[in-house]
Amino acid sequence: MKTLFIVRHAKSSWDYKGIDDIDRPLKKSGIKDAYLMSKFLAGEIERPGIFISSSANRALHTALIFCENFQYPISGLVKSRQLYSFSDGYLVKTVKALDDGYSSAIIFSHDHGINTFVNKFGDIPIAHVPTCGVIGIQFQDKHWKDVKKGKTIMTEFPKNHR
Repeated sequence: MKTLFIVRHAKSSWDYKGIDDIDRPLKKSGIKDAYLMSKFLAGEIERPGIFISSSANRALHTALIFCENFQYPISGLVKSRQLYSFSDGYLVKTVKALDDGYSSAIIFSHDHGINTFVNKFGDIPIAHVPTCGVIGIQFQDKHWKDVKKGKTIMTEFPKNHR
């Protein structure tokens, strides 16, 4: 059995002019939500075996806050430029390429790719995953490369924890 947690990065700021999209930072409210959700999640689940994040600043900052609250070593956080994509293609490739030694993983990524992925691979339709939303999907498969359709075991959004 394999368990995947997907986290949409926390709320980012559009206040900075002249910086590339990949460099946009989190807003204060995004930082608060990342702490809120990571503390909640750390109390609900066992620490995932691997943490993987898009290389975008906002996703990395979200992932670092989760690492802190899960006591996951920052040196173990895998950064992926490919996850800085707004389609589910690289998310699917990332999941299917996971080492089978990991029974669970947590991935930090972006809006459209996450929405498409959780609706394709989970069993509960989700109209929109908000910033810092967490979706958990459990697969009966032995190998990550074989995952097709799983059971959605978690849909947690910041607004339900404030």
